[in-house]
Amino acid sequence: MRLRKEIDEMKERDILLIARISDALAHPARIKIFRYIMAANKKRERVCNKDLVNHFDYSQATISQHVKKLKDAELLQVQKEDRYSYYYVHLGTLNDYLVATKKFENMES
Repeated sequence: MRLRKEIDEMKERDILLIARISDALAHPARIKIFRYIMAANKKRERVCNKDLVNHFDYSQATISQHVKKLKDAELLQVQKEDRYSYYYVHLGTLNDYLVATKKFENMES
């Protein structure tokens, strides 16, 4: 019995992960921001709010709200230096999400 409960908990964890990340990526602006940060990180460039405001046609407040949603979902990590916060894609969370979505089709309800 205990083994079955642990399997069910793992499935529930995957379901919650899929829901959390999917919710964070449910807005086109957040997908664009996330992709921009990922591309910059790949080129080893740092990204802060100022960079996002300069690149996108969104207000600073809108950018901040979208970034907060991505941070809360643990898709972004923040590194503070002086008065700037730099954003980095959390590849571990992204990988966990991709793995969970691959398992999703095999999950029982």
